Amino acid sequence: MASQWHSLVSQKLYMARTLLQQADAIESVPDAGKVVQREAFLQGAVELTLRARHLLLVMIARMYQRKNDSPESLDALLALLGRELPETAELLELSRQPDSWWNHLDQLVAAQSQPPAARKTVSAENIIAVSAVSGPDRSLSALNLSLDALKQFADSLEERHSEW
Repeated sequence: MASQWHSLVSQKLYMARTLLQQADAIESVPDAGKVVQREAFLQGAVELTLRARHLLLVMIARMYQRKNDSPESLDALLALLGRELPETAELLELSRQPDSWWNHLDQLVAAQSQPPAARKTVSAENIIAVSAVSGPDRSLSALNLSLDALKQFADSLEERHSEW
């Protein structure tokens, strides 16, 4: 049963990677329409990756015979299964590491769930006060690293729990 969930997680990650490849293919084209298209590819890839992360939580719940539970967050999974299981302990540890793929996805969720910050206009009086927009790393390389790490985590869970 867990392999069906693993397949679904893998499918979402594959589609996210496909969107990132499309974003990369049009990155160098300066056309305004291509900029919008690239942003759509990036946001779509992020959304699919976040969906895969949610499905990973459901996959873990199913591995422990919680067939009717669909945890929406790590906290919900911890409340459901506890902190002692290897999977929940690993995810909890990842959530505590500031540079982990789990935290990168948390940052992306926060950024993509908020309207863009209002930008100040640049003038002679405030040029020093204008700074770069901060936020999660949305570069193709950072997104691909998080995708790879999530895929590797899901694969190791599937291997650990697969039935012979």
